[in-house]
Amino acid sequence: MGIRHHANGIVILELIQNKMQGKRNSEPGGAAAAPARAPNASVEHVLKLAATPQEFCAALAKLFGVRPTEVALMRLQKGLLSFLYPEQLKTAGSIPVSSSSAVAAHTASTKKTELFNAFVKVKHASIFESVKLNNPSDDVERTGQNAIQKLMSAPILDTNRKVLGVVQVCRKGFDVGTAGPDFTQDDLQQLELAAKVLASLPFVT
Repeated sequence: MGIRHHANGIVILELIQNKMQGKRNSEPGGAAAAPARAPNASVEHVLKLAATPQEFCAALAKLFGVRPTEVALMRLQKGLLSFLYPEQLKTAGSIPVSSSSAVAAHTASTKKTELFNAFVKVKHASIFESVKLNNPSDDVERTGQNAIQKLMSAPILDTNRKVLGVVQVCRKGFDVGTAGPDFTQDDLQQLELAAKVLASLPFVT
């Protein structure tokens, strides 16, 4: 395939959108159905086109219908999880894998995926939620809605099950009701697939 990517990962986003739109069009009476998911092989192929953490996370955000700033990608080095994305968190500090309050650290240490649809009830480090991540293009009414209400977290593992990092997708809002729909087991499986793709990409390995 001659296309790899171009600025802002537009090609990747269009491929994601086209794959999902095609699936929606092929499903009869799907008006009340859950958001469509492209076949795993298609999702994997499209995500592999990402050449940077920014492109990958933008594509992942498109897949789950969240804002790019609701996706986080961390790489594990010397016992610390450092942010590759969002950009604003790259200089905000790292998370020790030994941390007892960070969900990402728990994901890395247990090597298990996690899903929380009532995340505010979960004990977690909230320091990174205080960092302003809003893009200039965000709706005005969404500004300041930085509290994570729902979250999925998956470890990035190599073929020997060594932890390379953690990828997370969340929904933010003032409360659970304004944050959007709950994450599902299907969503979690898609995130696991994304983590598998990440394990083969040079910016993580």
